[in-house]
Amino acid sequence: MARVGRAGKTAAWGLGFGTWVVGFAVGCVREQPPDAYGNVEASEVIVSSEVGGPLTTFTVEEGQTLASGDKAGTIDPTQLSLQRSQVVAQRDGTSSRVVEFTSQIQGLIAQRDALQAQHDAASAQRSALQAQLEIARRNHDRTQRLFAQQAATAQQLDQAERDARVLQDQVQAQDEQIVAQERQVAAQSAQIAAARQQQRTAQTQVSSADAQVAQVDDRIRRAVITNPTAGTVLVTYARSGEVVQPGQPLYKIADVRTVDVRAFVTQPQLAAVKLGNRARVTFDVGSDRQTLDGTVSWVSSQAEFTPTPIQTRDERADLVYAVKIRVPNENGVLKIGMPVDVDFQ
Repeated sequence: MARVGRAGKTAAWGLGFGTWVVGFAVGCVREQPPDAYGNVEASEVIVSSEVGGPLTTFTVEEGQTLASGDKAGTIDPTQLSLQRSQVVAQRDGTSSRVVEFTSQIQGLIAQRDALQAQHDAASAQRSALQAQLEIARRNHDRTQRLFAQQAATAQQLDQAERDARVLQDQVQAQDEQIVAQERQVAAQSAQIAAARQQQRTAQTQVSSADAQVAQVDDRIRRAVITNPTAGTVLVTYARSGEVVQPGQPLYKIADVRTVDVRAFVTQPQLAAVKLGNRARVTFDVGSDRQTLDGTVSWVSSQAEFTPTPIQTRDERADLVYAVKIRVPNENGVLKIGMPVDVDFQ
């Protein structure tokens, strides 16, 4: 029994000594430094006013969560509505001018067709007169030969000459009438062409007015400020009642449910960092250390000098490569700008 007791004591002493040695060894092992250091970033969107005017409503507050498409505010559209009414009135007036030109063109075409018909009738009549003139000239020539043979009287010769001369005058008068009618038809065609040009100009003005109305309608729609992306409002730059200008920032929003960690690795590390690789991000939350898993989403293809704020002067002389790690942040523990440690898996 004594031997057994002594052996038990010896075993207990050995076990205690072994525990002390292991504890001492663990205490002497230094914590391994992280593979890289970085800071938390998020895709921030600055929402600006697209039109100018008084900001009648603005319900956005810092820390508020907005969904894509949520209404954030309204800019007074009164001036835009008045501008739209003016453009619509101008368009309607121009449209009535287009109708008037259409009626005018139809009337001018009817007049030209009537003149063309008169011209065609005069040309046909001239052809008949020309045929009669040819017959009269042959009759006059025949009467002259008969008169020379004393087979026709002087009175018959005079009558034949008079008939030919009358027909010649009628043909000449008909030619002059035809020329005058051609001029009238040409003038009428010119008026039609001018009226059509004015009609096209008026139609262009109507199209331009339609485009202006569409632009004003678009600006009226943009007077309602719509949140473009889901996220949390970080900063507000305006208040309800202020007069804002086009392009003036109203608030900044970012989706912090998923954030990016921008870290920097050296060239020897670069070979082991691939897109899609897993990475572990460690950070301080009060007096505790927390860890989240992420995925490498971007690796810079260009080297740069180590950023000044996070490294020593000696290390700033080395070239590094920027890397982004996409980290889910559903609990919101990671804040923008927070420093973190990165270990690549």
